[in-house]
Amino acid sequence: MARIGLEHRRTWFVRLAEWGSRRKYGEVLDPGKAALHNRRVLTTMLMMEGSAARWNKLEPGLKALAVMVTSARIGCSWCVDFGYWEFHHLGVDQAKLRDVPGWRDSDVYSDLERAVMDYAEAMSATPPEVTDEQVERLRAELTDEQLVELTAVVSLENYRSRTNAALGLTSQGFKEYCELRPVQ
Repeated sequence: MARIGLEHRRTWFVRLAEWGSRRKYGEVLDPGKAALHNRRVLTTMLMMEGSAARWNKLEPGLKALAVMVTSARIGCSWCVDFGYWEFHHLGVDQAKLRDVPGWRDSDVYSDLERAVMDYAEAMSATPPEVTDEQVERLRAELTDEQLVELTAVVSLENYRSRTNAALGLTSQGFKEYCELRPVQ
């Protein structure tokens, strides 16, 4: 159960924000409902997400696995649910998405995917547990530009997952609708 109210007085701003969310995702996202309590925070979140959506140097499948491992490591059920739905519709292999919680024991991942997930988990520990060897392993196959993007993606997912988990946001049931295409 959310630790903050998700209902708001029906102002023009609230109606506009809800319309935008429904248009893009088919429903109003709980993190957006929570952020509606502070317009500046909501605006910052929207600008940051809009900018991050244009990052395009890292292969989308690697990005998806980094995000999913990060949200699983932090324990954000909302993020795992939404991530599965989002990446499923982007064409990421469903077996890889399903196996994320036990990725170390799964044989569906390549060596590079394992290195990316290992790095994401190390970055998400408190304090971070990234080693020189992990970074060198990634630099053997990724450009510096891709490594920086991977690091920023994991950092952004840490922000999302820790915020949502702290506010008590849980699954909205997106995974149940994976047969449906997201609204464009």
